[in-house]
Amino acid sequence: MSELIAQNKKARYEYEFLEKLTAGMVLTGTEIKSIRNRNVSIKEAYCRIKGNELFVHNLHIGEYEQRGFVNHEPLRPRKLLLNSRELKKINKKLQDQGVTVIVTRMFISESGYAKLDIALARGKKIHDKRTTIKDRDIQRDMDRMR
Repeated sequence: MSELIAQNKKARYEYEFLEKLTAGMVLTGTEIKSIRNRNVSIKEAYCRIKGNELFVHNLHIGEYEQRGFVNHEPLRPRKLLLNSRELKKINKKLQDQGVTVIVTRMFISESGYAKLDIALARGKKIHDKRTTIKDRDIQRDMDRMR
């Protein structure tokens, strides 16, 4: 069973998810310790392709307090680990107008590795957001009646 570290709840409201993927990350020792302490913010994180690699930007991993003299930079770009087929698929979808790659949640896998759930997403219009709110309210009312 995986341990949830951080979740981007606002992403479901702001974006329409086209496809979801799970990716590993290349981290340093103090970064994984900070992640296990839940010193993470993924609210403004997004992904970009550079060359044949996918990097996550604006993923804030706070500094580890019990560090020695070396620590990591909190907002540095981090490489995501995906296979080449998935990278080609993401690169092809990013050519479409208005499509971006966002981070939806971070978790520690059963084997102890930090993983990110990322989604290919398209931004919603205002009327789509209103529809989302209306559907959520209707579902909540139906659940209360049961």
